[in-house]
Amino acid sequence: MISTVRTLLRKELLLEWRTRESIPAMALFSVTVFVIFHFGLDADTVDGQLAAGVLWVTMLLAAILGINRLFVTDAEQGGFDAFLLAPVDRTALFVAKVLTLLLYLLVVQLVAVPAFGFLLLGPGLGQALPELLLVLVLADIGICVIGTLVSAIAIRTRTRDLIVPLIALPLLIPVVLAASELTAPLFEQAGAEALPGRWLALVSIYDLLFALIAYAIFDFLLED
Repeated sequence: MISTVRTLLRKELLLEWRTRESIPAMALFSVTVFVIFHFGLDADTVDGQLAAGVLWVTMLLAAILGINRLFVTDAEQGGFDAFLLAPVDRTALFVAKVLTLLLYLLVVQLVAVPAFGFLLLGPGLGQALPELLLVLVLADIGICVIGTLVSAIAIRTRTRDLIVPLIALPLLIPVVLAASELTAPLFEQAGAEALPGRWLALVSIYDLLFALIAYAIFDFLLED
């Protein structure tokens, strides 16, 4: 399975490198939203809960752009049929898609998070590291697992661009809420505080729960 995942992941990254459809759109959207908040909020800078909310809502909406495109090439060019005919573990496709979306988000955040710090954040990003990196990874995993599952469901419908946010956004509320609560203390003017343990446990358990659910039902989604 590992070799299959590696091959599929390489294919996804090469395709993105050639087309540049997802990552540039997600990064440009994120920076544009931060610019809008910069001029739209009646404040020079933000901190605490407001800063965390702005960051995570923007990251979530940017992720939706990538989720919408995740299975489009497979559906339009017969990738699903070819994969079903191959003698490989079908859940390898799910793992590869999750890793693909995770890499997309991490690359986008290399651009978006510094832009957020420059345009909006009052305390600065320095005091929030490395705890912020942990929160980003945990939240990104949840977004990618749920987003991949929802994208696999919606790709068979005619209105996938509408179905994806309608299903994914409610499911991702706990992830965004936990990520915001974890990030807010890091963005306080007084200095970074310790991460709240209960929210750290919540996002970790939520990630694991949906990873197990998605892993169990992905085979049936491909067949349907």
